[in-house]
Amino acid sequence: MTYFKYSEPLFRPPAEAYSAIIQATLGCSWNQCAFCEMYTSKKFKVRKLEELKPEIETLSKIYVGAKKVFLADGNAFVLSANHLIPILEEINKHFGRIQRISSYALPKDILSKSDDELKKLREHGIKLLYIGIETGDDELLQLINKGETSESTVGGILKANNAGIETSIMIINGLGGKMYSEQHAINSAKIINRINPRFLSTLTLSMPFGESHFINRFKGEYIPLSVVELFEELRTFISITELNNVIYRSNHVSNNLILSGTLSKDKENLIKQIDKAIASTPRGLYPSSPLML
Repeated sequence: MTYFKYSEPLFRPPAEAYSAIIQATLGCSWNQCAFCEMYTSKKFKVRKLEELKPEIETLSKIYVGAKKVFLADGNAFVLSANHLIPILEEINKHFGRIQRISSYALPKDILSKSDDELKKLREHGIKLLYIGIETGDDELLQLINKGETSESTVGGILKANNAGIETSIMIINGLGGKMYSEQHAINSAKIINRINPRFLSTLTLSMPFGESHFINRFKGEYIPLSVVELFEELRTFISITELNNVIYRSNHVSNNLILSGTLSKDKENLIKQIDKAIASTPRGLYPSSPLML
């Protein structure tokens, strides 16, 4: 039997549960977001092709017949096209049935590449980018030290879409607490309306290192939301979206309510499910033990 050992911790989207995972980078190139503690134990590192070749070959023997490959860690798409393409070629060489290669990305990672480079990356198998925009509110983007603006976010995502690369967008429910809840929900819906991604998911803010740790990094006043208030914020967000055939999921482990549907077709039904959850949840209930995003 063939074994393989990753550089831990290792994270991937729920949809990549059965994908072969290749760590083209270690850690996150930005690693400064107030809410994110995924890669605090890792120093960012770009891995060379020669280092990856034997790993790709080994993984192809473990994931025989794999149709999907996910490039880790935090934002492997930060790599230049000249660095990525040989890696993609090596993946295609060993994974004969591959249908899709995906990666986490920051909008700035996309904007740093030319239209021609993005199209070439698409031709070499990059068909989906997971982008945690977290919020569409510019004030909140500054408070969480995201390193992006609403305009850079829209620009990057539309640039990827125009190159034929689909996007899966993540919004964090409860990110701004009570003070910023309404503007977070409204402006997040507005930015999603502008980009109309292929996939959309909502996660709930988690604090694995504790609430005080997050508050010390958050550049404003933070008052956590109760479970009902989280549902109400989510309801506002969903109700304002005007989308065309966007697959929506809230199946992340951090969420208290699992939703699934296509927006805007299923918007009314999703809102009814949220209303039912609001009506059946005690007002004083707060999210349970913190979870790692």
